[in-house]
Amino acid sequence: MKLVFAGTPAAAVPSLLALAASDHEIVSVVSRADAPLGRKRVLTPSRVALAAAELGLGIVKTNRLDDAATATIATLGADLGVIVAYGGLVREPLLSAPRLGWINLHFSLLPRWRGAAPVQRAVIAGDEVTGAAVFQLVPELDAGDVFATNTMPIDERATAGSLLDALSHTGADLLLGVVNSLAVGTAVSHSQRGEVTLAPKLTLDDARVDWSEPASSVHNRVRGVTPEPGAFTLVGQDRFKLLETVLATGLEALPPGVIRRVDQRVLAGTGSDPIEILRVQPAGKRPMLAADWWRGVGAREVSAE
Repeated sequence: MKLVFAGTPAAAVPSLLALAASDHEIVSVVSRADAPLGRKRVLTPSRVALAAAELGLGIVKTNRLDDAATATIATLGADLGVIVAYGGLVREPLLSAPRLGWINLHFSLLPRWRGAAPVQRAVIAGDEVTGAAVFQLVPELDAGDVFATNTMPIDERATAGSLLDALSHTGADLLLGVVNSLAVGTAVSHSQRGEVTLAPKLTLDDARVDWSEPASSVHNRVRGVTPEPGAFTLVGQDRFKLLETVLATGLEALPPGVIRRVDQRVLAGTGSDPIEILRVQPAGKRPMLAADWWRGVGAREVSAE
């Protein structure tokens, strides 16, 4: 089939590569426009745009699938549109422009975690399992019939970043299987079943640790917002980033937000057991081991809030 592929971040690249290596033809790639990155704010193509350029594919760069983008894509004669984390909505008449419409690879077990941050929200919520779903795109957010799913356990030390990377590869295989079945007319879909939960885009407020929560909730939040926007607390007036934590059981409780070194471990008090802090990034400094940071503290304990 002739495909148009829409995607932007690194998580969409494995799907693009899988489709490019298949018997199908990618007639164009759609990705968001170059964005300023780094301290010097250098305009940088998206990871999907970079991969498409390496593959020699035509690229449409747009932050909105507006009338102009719709007109361009409609002339391509695609049989199917494929979207993976593009970062924008596909509306009519573009939704119906390809002969078979559009399918979406979404990194959750729909209808759980519809929205922009499904992996992050699953980790924050303490879900024990997640996965990916390929579904038919419809006007309502992430609500179309599902063609296929796969599942993946969530390890208690997995971050949203590591989990998304793993799902991007298993999801690419899932997506290619659905595209192949659509090509030969054997694809079967079913309506979504179960409770709908929403996964809105993370904000900075989502990244701030509430030390009054139980240790498991604090640990899940740190993992769920890593690498972006990055978990933090305030030490004095400065933002103090928490890069890696682990659960620590069987230890004497500490007051919530109190950070103290106990038996060569940097511990922080929560609403239940302490958690152990492994890596941090103090304001204005590079990431470091928590033990190295503590050597420079010069105090018996530190209060965070």
